Amino acid sequence: MEEKRICPVCKDPIVGRVDKRFCSDQCRNSFNNQRYSSDNILVQKINRQLKKNYSILRQINTTGKTKVKRSKLLQEGFDFNHCTGIYTTQKGSIYHLCYDQGYLALAEDLYLLIHWKED
Repeated sequence: MEEKRICPVCKDPIVGRVDKRFCSDQCRNSFNNQRYSSDNILVQKINRQLKKNYSILRQINTTGKTKVKRSKLLQEGFDFNHCTGIYTTQKGSIYHLCYDQGYLALAEDLYLLIHWKED
């Protein structure tokens, strides 16, 4: 005798393939939306800020190398706490990267923005 399978979302019986887990696409989507919404809130928030940082750097740095004041970056909504990588040169300069855009802190609250190209 075959065991009845029950949908974990709506508790209706599942009809169809043996490996089917939900009774409908709506139940499957509801389950996954609920599952991922609470787990990924922090990741989604950080990804939004990384995208915003990237957009700001790209918008200001149109030539590949640009100097800009810290206040201008902050005014645009840039968050210095989020980057995708850090590169330290042999001379000890530290570039913070946001995907293929980067910045280097200079003297007097100035930053050098660069377009990062991997060798």
